[in-house]
Amino acid sequence: MDWKTITPLLEEKLNPADVHPPSKFGPKGDYIEGWHAIAEANRIFGFGGWSYTIDMQKADLREGTNSKGDMQWQAAYVCICTVTVGEVTRQDVGYGSGFAKGIGDAIEGATKEAATDALKRALRTFGNKFGLALYDKSRGNVGAPEAKPITEPQYLRIKELADQKGVDTSKICAALNIASLPEMPADKFDSVLARLNKTPVPA
Repeated sequence: MDWKTITPLLEEKLNPADVHPPSKFGPKGDYIEGWHAIAEANRIFGFGGWSYTIDMQKADLREGTNSKGDMQWQAAYVCICTVTVGEVTRQDVGYGSGFAKGIGDAIEGATKEAATDALKRALRTFGNKFGLALYDKSRGNVGAPEAKPITEPQYLRIKELADQKGVDTSKICAALNIASLPEMPADKFDSVLARLNKTPVPA
């Protein structure tokens, strides 16, 4: 595992767009979703660069009544999740509860919630992108990502295509409000490339 390459990614700020406010029946504080934590782990560590195991333990399972007086099963589970990235292992615990008319549905809801909670908490120890930034009340590490410029191959592709189509690159720069073509934001590359491809070659 190349930690020199990975560490800058882990130190990036958490994008506010990935943060969700607390809900009535969900986490009490702001949080990131489980699927997002997994997606970030795949992006930063690589699909084959990390793994995790879980140890599920029943905390409570009983039949009771809901607020309407209807009978339902109530399940509570605790999960210990161990995340391994290269030679580094991190572990944390999560809790989940489930309520349903059927015992199986109650257990399913509780175990899924516990596993997701434990996985997110274990991944959190790797840094801001996994929600660690949310534990700092100042939110100093929560912020919009900095715009990254296009890479050299992307620049050369745009320059070559612009030359072929007879397009003045200064006009592209003016439209994007940048001083020079290498400063083009990476997220604008695809749209600029598409426009150039549609531009007819001068006769």
